[in-house]
Amino acid sequence: MDVVARTPAQLGAALKSARIRRGLSQTEAASSVGVKQKTVSSLENIGAKTSVETLYKMLSALGLELVIRDNNHGDVPARDQSSREW
Repeated sequence: MDVVARTPAQLGAALKSARIRRGLSQTEAASSVGVKQKTVSSLENIGAKTSVETLYKMLSALGLELVIRDNNHGDVPARDQSSREW
């Protein structure tokens, strides 16, 4: 299942959903990649700032991958899209 996350809060919700689907507690997910449970909680619930390294660790623990794609669908010139995001 693909999920589009354009904000930290949306990313946090996607990570939480994936963790729950896999039957992992926050503690289990955290220990599998060497971070604290509170780090997982912060990522999931408030879209906390985190390092790219920690994000990749969480993605790995949940069997997820990061996909970067152009979101310019022709309706808005690329230079104007920044106002549609954060």
